[in-house]
Amino acid sequence: MNNSPTDAGKEAFAILTQFLEEDGWHPSPIEDKLAHRMRFNGKNGQFGMIAHVRGELEQLICYGIAPFNVPEDKRMLIAEFITRANYGLRIGNFEMDFSDGEVRYKTSVDYEGVALQPTLVKNHIYPAAMTLDRYLPGVYAVLHAGKTPEEAIAIVENPSE
Repeated sequence: MNNSPTDAGKEAFAILTQFLEEDGWHPSPIEDKLAHRMRFNGKNGQFGMIAHVRGELEQLICYGIAPFNVPEDKRMLIAEFITRANYGLRIGNFEMDFSDGEVRYKTSVDYEGVALQPTLVKNHIYPAAMTLDRYLPGVYAVLHAGKTPEEAIAIVENPSE
């Protein structure tokens, strides 16, 4: 069998699709990409998720996408918040697009040389979803309650204080 990057990407996408369907994610394919869109209902909000196989690179990238775009006048505050949040995170990182204010949490794995496994999918999609959900109250505190990024991180990371 010819294992071109395209074939390898299709195989990885089939594994991703099977995992998402069996795990109850209700994936919806994204046209012209080896990717799916889903919804996640967390305890702090509902938001979009994307799981994307980069077949030619043998990578899986999972995104949790915040259910809002940050207004332009708050982007520097949220940039500070996500920089503070990123410090110490073990799996993944927050990102913000300064052009439109989109905030997302990204996890990724390079599976070069091995087949993508359902366990790898699980170990990347859940941290993307759970971490974004965990930090949403901090983002809302900055955007709507006038908290500083430092105060908002304390709300999320030290809730008993």
